[in-house]
Amino acid sequence: MLLIQQTSILIDECEKCVARFWQMREEDRTPDFFAEVKPHVDVIHQLLNEWQQEATAWIQKNRPKYMHIGQIASAVESMEQFVVQSFYKETSKKRFLDATHSTSYTLNNFYRLVKEAQYNVIEKTDN
Repeated sequence: MLLIQQTSILIDECEKCVARFWQMREEDRTPDFFAEVKPHVDVIHQLLNEWQQEATAWIQKNRPKYMHIGQIASAVESMEQFVVQSFYKETSKKRFLDATHSTSYTLNNFYRLVKEAQYNVIEKTDN
């Protein structure tokens, strides 16, 4: 299922952002915006747009009890910011880590809900 794959990629990206954040601080350098930052951010931005549309449609169709469209929009907005911020050592540590943690939490919960729904559909068709 495309939605599960996209969500998994975004969860991995959260982890990569944290690793990149620490690496940039350790290396104490500023990246080339057009060579390093922009190409990566453009790919993630495109994925986030597609994922948001798919996730919103899934929520509208399945109406999960503890996941709402606003949480999806908030996760996308936050991720668009911290993906860029992960390249810069000047980024506020607390704000960055709080944002990545919050977004990762939302993504992991969404992933679990989609997997459970998929499992329930498979289980119903087997009976």
